[in-house]
Amino acid sequence: MRIGIQFIWFNWGEGASADASTFAPTLKRIAQAADAAGVASLWTIDHFFQMEFAGDARDPMLETYTTLGFLAGVTERIELGTLVTSVVYRHPGALIKTVSTLDVLSGGRAWLGIGAAWYEREARGLGLPFPPLKERFERLEEALQIAHRMWNRADATVDPYQGVHYQLAEPIDSPHPLSQPHPRILIGGEGEKKTLRMVAQYGDACNFDGGLGVDGIQHKLNVLREHCNAHDRDYDAIERTVVHGAHRVPDGDTADGLIRYCESLAKIGVQHVIFNTPQMHDLKLIDLLGEKVIPAVRGL
Repeated sequence: MRIGIQFIWFNWGEGASADASTFAPTLKRIAQAADAAGVASLWTIDHFFQMEFAGDARDPMLETYTTLGFLAGVTERIELGTLVTSVVYRHPGALIKTVSTLDVLSGGRAWLGIGAAWYEREARGLGLPFPPLKERFERLEEALQIAHRMWNRADATVDPYQGVHYQLAEPIDSPHPLSQPHPRILIGGEGEKKTLRMVAQYGDACNFDGGLGVDGIQHKLNVLREHCNAHDRDYDAIERTVVHGAHRVPDGDTADGLIRYCESLAKIGVQHVIFNTPQMHDLKLIDLLGEKVIPAVRGL
């Protein structure tokens, strides 16, 4: 099993929310500690306002791909991705180019995490497009098709892409990513009819909220397996990931509690657990992961 961390909160410590000069050194310190501790992956969120369940909309929030580029420059090994990119915030052609650039400049460490988007308040607040849910899913599927088109190394010529929502006359991507055959595509979301079907058709990884509980995640994995069977896709080729607050695991954020939580997920086939916490800046979680949790769960 692999362990990752996710940034959700950026108002670290007293006064941090008012002092933007603290963000870069704090991010650097956290990321380098995670890199040294053996954490497998580091994820940002694609939001412009803080989510209402996590704080106030006016709380600090850093733009995701600028942040990932900064983190690529201060780390050496850890994988980098957005959990997850909101498909309607960026044109797919530009998004794929962005992820390709991140992959090249990070030495092949980028993921494309993507989903249909949900936070209407920030979209309306900043004048970003936010079409109805049906259209957002249509755009998500077209974006996934475009990613595969642009990352298809075997195709010497790049044919135009003609979708309902996106038309690309020349979907060229040069330089190609270093990751082979391309940066892994993680599709976030739990919808059983559309999202998990797209994972089976286009994805390299899925992601579920740990709030579903072990039984709920097991059910979603069973549905994913059915979609894989229907689309002749190897279920085991898809990395199964879960994101959860370390402070919200059933037995608490102790070494034993986190290890037991990972063990319960490993039993149902989860391979990658991503933890977040409001207190990431104090490095206690990262120290705990590196010293106790990662060695204990590596063989699961």
